[in-house]
Amino acid sequence: MKILTKKLTFAICLLLVMGGLRSQSTVEACRLLYYQRYEGAAHLLQSIIKADPNNAEAWWLLTRTYLHDGKTAIIRDSLRLLPAGNANAPLILCAYGQTLLQDHKKDSALLCFNKALEETKQKDPKVLLAIAIAQQDAPEGDANYAIDLLNRAIKKDKRNPELYVAMGNAYRKLANGTESYKAYQEALNQDNRYAEAAYRLGKIFVSQGNDALYVKYFTDAVTADSLYAPAWYELYYHYYFKDVNKAMDCLRHYIAASDRSGANDYLLTDLFYASRKYQDAIRHAQQILGQQGQQTEPRLFKLIAYSYKELDDSARALEYMRAYFGRQQDTGFVVKDYETMGDIYDKMQQPDSAATYYVRAAAMEKDTTKSIAYDKKLAELYKKLKDYPNQAIWLGKYYQHSLQSTNLDLFNWGLANYMAKNYPTADSVFGLYETKYPDQDFGYYWRARSDAAIDTGMTMGIAIPHYLKLIDIAVKDTTSKTNRKHLVESYGYIAAYKANTEKDYTGAIDYFEKLLSLEPGNTDAQRYISILKKNQEKAAKSTEKAVTTRAGR
Repeated sequence: MKILTKKLTFAICLLLVMGGLRSQSTVEACRLLYYQRYEGAAHLLQSIIKADPNNAEAWWLLTRTYLHDGKTAIIRDSLRLLPAGNANAPLILCAYGQTLLQDHKKDSALLCFNKALEETKQKDPKVLLAIAIAQQDAPEGDANYAIDLLNRAIKKDKRNPELYVAMGNAYRKLANGTESYKAYQEALNQDNRYAEAAYRLGKIFVSQGNDALYVKYFTDAVTADSLYAPAWYELYYHYYFKDVNKAMDCLRHYIAASDRSGANDYLLTDLFYASRKYQDAIRHAQQILGQQGQQTEPRLFKLIAYSYKELDDSARALEYMRAYFGRQQDTGFVVKDYETMGDIYDKMQQPDSAATYYVRAAAMEKDTTKSIAYDKKLAELYKKLKDYPNQAIWLGKYYQHSLQSTNLDLFNWGLANYMAKNYPTADSVFGLYETKYPDQDFGYYWRARSDAAIDTGMTMGIAIPHYLKLIDIAVKDTTSKTNRKHLVESYGYIAAYKANTEKDYTGAIDYFEKLLSLEPGNTDAQRYISILKKNQEKAAKSTEKAVTTRAGR
């Protein structure tokens, strides 16, 4: 009899312990979800369900976990394998309803939720919370309905901060910042160490761009609970752009409080780079490469390349950028990828390759200010290559896009077109220069030269008006070498036009004599005057002979 009593006592104790372990395990899963440790929660919940397939709360928690990770199809299929006798458990119905709502089947989801409420007579706070969370999380969920359910739950469990946080989340879905703020504050009133409430308050102020307040609330969250990883991440992200040392401290706390994840290794490597600890970034990245092999994300090769680039090792930088380009999908490239390749090739004195990548960067860039920088950079590269047609294209883009463009930029644009022998465009650009800067001689001079290059046979005389304008400006100061040069060229061109096209020898001689007044030793002008005077004499004799002949008749 004593032996039987001992056996019964042992069996009862074992059942109690096992029940306690199961309950404790579910509590632990809830704790992991609270800390947003979804991977750890999923592993734990899978083990709980494997040991007890009828654990409705574990199924509901696993559903939340999988839906957060976008595994809707997996959890939907898993719920279909539930034991038939457990399919109508209230929390199982909530799990079904939540997956249906995510699948945009609102009516079917509502049937499940209503049945769960009916089974619990609308009095179970956990069921009310489960349905409210489903409504909050689904894009087509009804936040007002969630608020109604949570108000009912709070009447049953007034001291539960989780309910007030859920209420705040519902109000945020309605874009009601005031009421969400009140709800999160009430959660803290119930439990001032409930870190999620402080974290959610911080998120309100992130959306408002109020860094002083969101830093305060995120700091409050980690002060209340140093294991609350989401707040550590927000602090890391904030300081990443302001203080890399503080960012590193926050990131290390975040990693220590999070599930083991390859993503965290990437964050740490990235922060080494941002901290200018390039050797550490390379070393850490190489460790990840060794662990992940072919599964390594392409961006890691890029980070190594960036680090080598900063260390002035262009050859290694190019090696890893090529590896990155060989692995990344076309849709995954960003502007900086092409810019970096351009920078590396430029540093390696390969301007043609550099230009190719800068052109791709410019084509992708949406920021006007950055796009203008590419315009200027490409114009300079093409100038080095003496590729004047392309230089002209990018100088034109720069002049037209930049609010800071000057008369020099306009002049260079026109000159590049002239050097490219694109004379009609050069004429247009220097015409714009004439209009904008009528008191300067550059526009007239280069427009005249462009038109002279168009009218090589001097049949149209389109350069003449611009040479005449040039003379009007240059003649005001004949002591200037530039002005004297321009005057000599203008006089010479007009003289040639008058002699060859208009047959106005007197006018031609007049302009050649003006040229000689500036350059008395110009033998060409002297020779042309001599020829023109002989032509005049011949013309005069011919005219005299013709008059005499007519008179004799």
